[in-house]
Amino acid sequence: MSKPKVYFTKTITPEKIVEMYDILKKPLKGKVGVKIHSGEQGNQNYLRPEFLKPIVEHVKGTIVECNTAYPGARNYTDKHKKLMDDHEWTKYFKVDILDAEGPDITLPIQRNKNKRELYRKKYKKL
Repeated sequence: MSKPKVYFTKTITPEKIVEMYDILKKPLKGKVGVKIHSGEQGNQNYLRPEFLKPIVEHVKGTIVECNTAYPGARNYTDKHKKLMDDHEWTKYFKVDILDAEGPDITLPIQRNKNKRELYRKKYKKL
């Protein structure tokens, strides 16, 4: 078993994130979702869209988020969209709230010759 490679940088900049990604030499193909934390209402401790803009553009990604199961500005799609606007995510990126149409989803799963479905139910919103 080979030892894993570890990459480290003391420099934390948008450009350094792109550089670190490129060092991996593992290009992402197809549709790329970049999962972020959009920040809670009134909280300033989250990565800003401007900081992530270079890497999201580099991978040709779409910002993806999910509604929360706890009370706040992200537990219902309409409030979450407003927060994404307020925090300027939509100013820079296409944003997809993955469970915007509802918390239940059925996904087809292909295993060998048997087709099955995976059903996920989100926690009930408070």
